Amino acid sequence: MENCYCKSGKPFKNCCEPFLNKTAFPKTPEQLMRSRYSAYVLHDADYLVATTHISERKYYSNAEILKWSKSNTWLKLEVIEAYENIVEFKAYYLNEKQEAQVHHEKSTFKKEDKVWYYFDGVFFA
Repeated sequence: MENCYCKSGKPFKNCCEPFLNKTAFPKTPEQLMRSRYSAYVLHDADYLVATTHISERKYYSNAEILKWSKSNTWLKLEVIEAYENIVEFKAYYLNEKQEAQVHHEKSTFKKEDKVWYYFDGVFFA
């Protein structure tokens, strides 16, 4: 059984796959953030746009998300802290030049009609 891309330790089919297949909705911001990481690994730009809060979608391009997700090799996700509507994480990847990179972000999520959405994030250098 394949472990989930988000490194939760759970099988993909019992972790992020139901969210990506739209057969279930994440119950917490951390689940949503983990599924969004898996979407980057799988180059699922449609999921990434759909799980961005409607008020913020105009700032995101499906084509640009797809290009960025495909240009990197995603290595692992580390959740540093998750509370209320905040998730701080580090996503490790190799860029196009195969240089090790870390995307460190504290993300904010909003719940609308019982569904969680990514709202915005603060990036750390």
